Amino acid sequence: MRYSKNRKIAMASAGLMLCLALEPLTVSAEENVLQFAGVTTLLESSLTTEEYIEAAQQAQGAAWGYTNIGVANVESGNLNVRQEPSTDSKMVGKMPKNSVCEVLETVDGWAHITSGEVEGYVNLDYLLIGPDAKLKANELVHTVVVVNTDGLNVRDEANTESAVLTQVPQGEELEYIETLEGWIKVGIDDEEAYVAAEYVTVTEKLDTAITMTELLYGAGVSDVRVELVEYAKQFLGNRYVWGGTSLTKGADCSGFVLSVFKKFGVSLPHHSGSQANSGTKISAGDLQPGDLVFYGNSRGTINHVAIYIGGGQVIHASSVKTGIKISNYKYRTPVKYVRILQD
Repeated sequence: MRYSKNRKIAMASAGLMLCLALEPLTVSAEENVLQFAGVTTLLESSLTTEEYIEAAQQAQGAAWGYTNIGVANVESGNLNVRQEPSTDSKMVGKMPKNSVCEVLETVDGWAHITSGEVEGYVNLDYLLIGPDAKLKANELVHTVVVVNTDGLNVRDEANTESAVLTQVPQGEELEYIETLEGWIKVGIDDEEAYVAAEYVTVTEKLDTAITMTELLYGAGVSDVRVELVEYAKQFLGNRYVWGGTSLTKGADCSGFVLSVFKKFGVSLPHHSGSQANSGTKISAGDLQPGDLVFYGNSRGTINHVAIYIGGGQVIHASSVKTGIKISNYKYRTPVKYVRILQD
């Protein structure tokens, strides 16, 4: 018999692993266990009895540093975190889809949570908790490469003689691909590259909430810039698709920028290099929300673009693995800044 993937956690949570080890459960018995454990989310993939037991044992002890983990369960966009348990209360942060939190308590349809630097309340209708949350987190945990030195060289090949693709600051996280002898293969936007293993740490993580400070723009920003950035952030967490221009079904870096600006009556080409030749070149010190930040490869060719959102951050369609995300604008070395909006 084969079992749906989320049921593995329910069995572990209900303490019924011995029963599984002796003989497969009937479907009706399995459903009873699910109801007892509070599992409501069913995934399509399935496991053999042996795989089921092994995965349940692993997930049972996988807390990732959380005592009572919760997972933002929204179709798209973000789950609002409020100062008090009320829809009229001030917003203090946002939990992107599938980000996680520590659930401190639940009361009257709200959960008091902490996530990253955010503490507040979220609507329980949009938060997985208990076995459901642990199951989902087991699916979402991913490996990242944390940079331990400032100005780390990211190279085209796994040797010190190869070209430097870009440099990244201390504390930045890169996508992990594989470990080699003395080197780590990483993903940076839609490219594969290499960093020296001695200057990084490979670790597992789950995404957390974004503070309102991270989402603010600064004083003196025009309404159209605020509106453009707010519009772009609606699609945070959506898919990256090479050649795509859909903000909901998938876009690449320049397709994301093209479609965001199209909403505001600005026509841009679907190519980061061409977009870099649009508008007016500016300096880093002149950056305002809505300006574009460009990045290049080791040959000096521009191959990535992001929208500056203020506070030293950009939003961009990064890669298939991460989708549309927010990063420090110096997460890799910028090569050009361009102003499209002339306000």
